[in-house]
Amino acid sequence: MDQTTQDDGTRRDHRTIGQHPFDEIRAKVIAGERLTMDDGLYLSEPTTPLGAVGELANLVRERKNGHHAYYNINTHLNPTNVCVYRCTFCAFRSDLRDPKGYVMSDEQILARGQEAVDNGCTEMHIVGGLHHQKPYDWYVHLIRILHEAYPQLHLKAWTAVEINWFEFLTKRSVRDILQEMIDAGLGSMPGGGAEIFHPQIRDQICEHKADASHWLMIHRTAHELGLKTNATMLYGHLENAYHRVDHLLRLRELQDATGGFQTFIPLAFHPENTGLAHLSKPSAVMDLRTMAVSRLMLDNFPHLKAYWIMMGLGTAQAALAYGADDIDGTVRHELIYHDAGATTPEVLSVEQLRRLIQEAGREPMERDTLYRAVCRDDQHWQIGEPITAKH
Repeated sequence: MDQTTQDDGTRRDHRTIGQHPFDEIRAKVIAGERLTMDDGLYLSEPTTPLGAVGELANLVRERKNGHHAYYNINTHLNPTNVCVYRCTFCAFRSDLRDPKGYVMSDEQILARGQEAVDNGCTEMHIVGGLHHQKPYDWYVHLIRILHEAYPQLHLKAWTAVEINWFEFLTKRSVRDILQEMIDAGLGSMPGGGAEIFHPQIRDQICEHKADASHWLMIHRTAHELGLKTNATMLYGHLENAYHRVDHLLRLRELQDATGGFQTFIPLAFHPENTGLAHLSKPSAVMDLRTMAVSRLMLDNFPHLKAYWIMMGLGTAQAALAYGADDIDGTVRHELIYHDAGATTPEVLSVEQLRRLIQEAGREPMERDTLYRAVCRDDQHWQIGEPITAKH
């Protein structure tokens, strides 16, 4: 493919007359060959037919996961919204003396764990603000008391940005911090805080947070310690297609090295109540194109998630034909994106999740955080065999 990408992310084509770039890309996908930056930029262009891009993404999705679409029964815990950072895109954070600021007590945290167990949850997703008056030990303590009280709950906790904050608080290494968290009961890490890696955009929306190299280093270290992690990308704000494809390629490179990422979750930006409230939220067309391009570029990621909280139920359902094989879960008590104007329900029942999947022509399968099948009867659940995604 005779083609180059300029420094500003635009492409210059030098193909022989008669060649069609999409036909070349389709041939590469069918042959299982890796796509390039220029391929990703071409697929991202509004003039490249969305249906054709989705068809290619669906081919890859079905190679890896067949007709299954995964969901889990989970709850969120945001132990505080008080945060030292003032990220432009965030509507969740609060100042210490702001009336909406809060810090949960041990009793409230344990009550949330009991509610999760009572509702059949297999996972608790824990992220929050970086409270400048809370010591590192408070964060470890939170994991420890939940794990000791509810050992059956998988604790997926702390983004790389939070781990970086713990580095600052303790002056200790990432490896030591993660090992202590694992010893306390940490089971895996979410993929938040990635936002957009390219410094041209990152410096505008979250200049004080861990930069791309540090985010990636923290996930590399987690993978070396045996922790599975997820990865995200926040899109639809100040970035363009070049920044998005660059982000995907950086993730793909680390996955080549470690194999520790489980799931990629593209996150649609919600501008309401943020410093970027003048922007429009991404369209459903952009949501589906971003999902499809991500599936095609991330050839070494087993799973892609359509996070219904941010995409909306209808778009998340449609995304199951555009590369996504996972629709997340029941998601009790999600606050971060609802604070930013998400109008989706605050929780879905298992019946609703399964119906969404079935209406999309997929076969629903409940999974745990580590993509093992969950088997249930009326009273109990147990973990079954690992779900093997084809590569």
